[in-house]
Amino acid sequence: MDVFNRHSIRLHRDRAAPEFRGHDFLFREVALRLADRLDDIKRTFPLAADVGCHGGELARQLKDRGGIETLVQCDLSPKMARRAADRRVHGNMRVFSVAADEELLPFAAGRFDLIVSSLSLHWTNDLPGALVQIRRALKPDGLFLGAFLGGETLTELRGALAEAEIAEEGGLSPRVSPFADVRDAGALLQRTGFALPVVDCDTLTVSYPDPLGLMADLRRMGESNAVLERRKAFTRRATLLAAAMRYQEKFADEAGRVPATFQVIYMTAWAPDASQPKPLRPGQAKTRLADALGTIEIPAGEKPKPA
Repeated sequence: MDVFNRHSIRLHRDRAAPEFRGHDFLFREVALRLADRLDDIKRTFPLAADVGCHGGELARQLKDRGGIETLVQCDLSPKMARRAADRRVHGNMRVFSVAADEELLPFAAGRFDLIVSSLSLHWTNDLPGALVQIRRALKPDGLFLGAFLGGETLTELRGALAEAEIAEEGGLSPRVSPFADVRDAGALLQRTGFALPVVDCDTLTVSYPDPLGLMADLRRMGESNAVLERRKAFTRRATLLAAAMRYQEKFADEAGRVPATFQVIYMTAWAPDASQPKPLRPGQAKTRLADALGTIEIPAGEKPKPA
């Protein structure tokens, strides 16, 4: 089932591309946090891909990490891909950029040592399908690092818009994209055939002078609403002002500034390989858990004796 209008997503990114550098703070911060995870992995990844590269924020963080020699960047937006291609100051790392859909990756099976994706996969209609394609494009024991927006993102804005639309227009329409949560991400990695999946999350809070400033910034990021079932007409001025007023009343601090919450879910997983560690079958353990913990083992159903 399609949730998003992929054509609209591409147009939003195309429109945002020329001035994206002035509004890419969230993408730069998440790229840094995602790339930091490579520092803990004692491996080299000569050939890597960045799926949904936006303006090349992640490439600049990867140039001195993971032994990457060549990075292939792709983005749904041709203008974003061209913008990423313009930034070729990446030390000795060669960087290539192409326009490609995250839902239809143009990569051969078993091609890459590492695939990364930062703040792009939450716009895919078929996230399991996208993850399957990523896993197939990895070499055996290749690494996937991903980050996407989670279910607690923009809770303040969603609530204010919902209340305002009900009050002003007598109904409710999808105005902010649906997001997955941490449990969904972990289950998806297992379902799509990845090995050794790890999922964690961060919450980033950004302060704005007013709610209208947040809405304008989302547009300049290329993160405007692209839900298929959204209302096609422009939002009424009265609805926007009512939403801004509710947002301000509920969340503004003493200086009048309002917070915007972005929950970022990080995924780490590996393409399966015979060399990877596997759990033992029940009954094969050689060390008792009680010995490892330095405690006394009490069989199930038996009550502990008083000291």
